[in-house]
Amino acid sequence: MKSKKSIIQSAISTLELEAAAIMNVARNINDDFEKVITSILHCKGRVIVTGIGKSAIIAQKIVATFNSTGTPAIFMHAADAIHGDLGMIQIDDVIICLSKSGNTPEIKVLVPLLKTSGNLLIGMVGELSSFLAEQADLILNTAFEKEACPHNLAPTTSTTAQLALGDALAICLLECREFNEADFAKYHPGGSLGKKLYLKARDLALSNEKPSISPAAPVKDVLIEISKNRLGAVAVVDNSNHILGVITDGDIRRMLENNNTIEHLKAEDIMGRTPKSIQHDALAVDALEIIKQNNITQLLVLEQNTYFGIIHLHDLLNEGIV
Repeated sequence: MKSKKSIIQSAISTLELEAAAIMNVARNINDDFEKVITSILHCKGRVIVTGIGKSAIIAQKIVATFNSTGTPAIFMHAADAIHGDLGMIQIDDVIICLSKSGNTPEIKVLVPLLKTSGNLLIGMVGELSSFLAEQADLILNTAFEKEACPHNLAPTTSTTAQLALGDALAICLLECREFNEADFAKYHPGGSLGKKLYLKARDLALSNEKPSISPAAPVKDVLIEISKNRLGAVAVVDNSNHILGVITDGDIRRMLENNNTIEHLKAEDIMGRTPKSIQHDALAVDALEIIKQNNITQLLVLEQNTYFGIIHLHDLLNEGIV
């Protein structure tokens, strides 16, 4: 059993080796990288990413990143390719083949088949004298000194280098396409990430009741309205639906603390006159920011200058926007 000190040192050594490999990949960025980006940008088809073993797993991640950032991509396993999957390649596609050594039997069988299709072949490879490097039209160099594995066997540093270079490709393509937050939301409609980019304040307010009361309403009516709608607040509005103030659970507690009798009080006597609000077409994530900054749990929603509804902190939590 390793000591605590040696365990920590092992982790640090692994990360240092992999960090060094990434820096080496950065130093090896050359004109071929720019040509790869230009070729993909001008490509009328998809990017086919292939590999074998651990490289195939990294290829799948690169495909996922490409697709989510606006570059259409398909994963093709190198072993499956020679058993029928080559049929997925179309004439306008660009192919990226990942391999640590560039000399595995599968790669030596696959690459000549890829070359016959006439597609641009990009080799992401760690050995520049390998079969893949010699056959590829363009090379993405992932050369590294040694694997983090103490036996220099398990793909660790090599796959980290591939992963990082794949991210570099995706981000360059994203920037060249001026891929923005709206585009990102289109490809990520599900989950909290997508909701932060497209969910609006009105979407949350519409799912709630719309509690409101006149400024002259007695406190009893205020209590009934707050309790009925379970939002912990009620908007005080005039006849034109303009907001005059808000009454929250906190305002009710303060009223009870400061008054021996409440029969004479009206809504306008206890309301907060400067309520926080947001426009109905603003993002829900912006509503969360206002709530956090002001340490409140409810936020009024406006449509121009009129009352639209209320958002509660729980609405944002339920949507996963935190």
